[in-house]
Amino acid sequence: MLPLEIAASPLSRLSRLSLAAFLGVGSLFITSCAGDIGPGDVRSGIKKVFSSTDEQIFLGDTVENHYHPNVIMKRGEAYFEKEEYAEALVEYKHFLELHRNHVLAPYAGFRIGEIHFKMAKTIDRDPEPMQKAITAFEQMRKEFPGSRYDTQALQKLEECHDWIAQMHLFVGQFYYRRGSYLAATHRFQQILQAYPNKPIAAEALYSLAKSYHEMGADDWARENLVVLVDKYPNSTASGAGKSLLEKIGGAQPSTLLAQKSESVPLSDAGPGMVRSNRPAVSPSPPPAIGILGVPPALDSLGAAAATTLGQGFTACRLGAWC
Repeated sequence: MLPLEIAASPLSRLSRLSLAAFLGVGSLFITSCAGDIGPGDVRSGIKKVFSSTDEQIFLGDTVENHYHPNVIMKRGEAYFEKEEYAEALVEYKHFLELHRNHVLAPYAGFRIGEIHFKMAKTIDRDPEPMQKAITAFEQMRKEFPGSRYDTQALQKLEECHDWIAQMHLFVGQFYYRRGSYLAATHRFQQILQAYPNKPIAAEALYSLAKSYHEMGADDWARENLVVLVDKYPNSTASGAGKSLLEKIGGAQPSTLLAQKSESVPLSDAGPGMVRSNRPAVSPSPPPAIGILGVPPALDSLGAAAATTLGQGFTACRLGAWC
């Protein structure tokens, strides 16, 4: 539905539309009688003539069609209802360029964010439309504070951030399944840093602990599991976290990794272990624990982990989603 501010149209325009509808329907019936089209075509033609969309806003090349705020807004709404989002986006942006002080300007800003939100696909697809939606909603709230669409924009922002968090979890679990544990920990840490108070943080903590356990860093895994059980006792991940904590909580290693006669480094490029002839690296003290008991974030090349866990760890290879 159109906003109340543009719902009304001049009587003369309504008269013209009524006449056009009458002539259009009449011509359809005449053509039908001539045998050129069937009853189905007539019904579809009637539906188009009497549709809620004012087809006149798409016709002609007048100044009004290009600059009048109501006409631009009606065009944007018509495209939006037809799910032609790229065209609708052009109209709403055009409206803001010309009529930023108009009463409908906050609505146009909200629609821009809503379009980007609808253009986003599933969490395994490109997150750029969702990131654009976040930017659009935040910009609308900044430029039009206290507008009637402010509350709706806040709700949409929550949905956008939930989507982004789910995307990071999906990608992190994908890396974990293929054995790219350093890349996986990077994604899980992003969730914990950006969304520590969302329910998804519990799943991220558990997945992070599992990744550390697979790398042999049971001290780090244990610390994250303790935080998980303490902070999210009622979460679905808490039960699995307790089981993993019992599994690795028996022996208390004095170092982060069990040192053997020769180091056995892990590679994040795939599951399994790769032997190396490098000498074992002397242990280093565990790093300071950050928010939620999570070690400092690993950079995209895994430099921090390579320093602490030993020279045998390989960085995320080029082309990986690190």
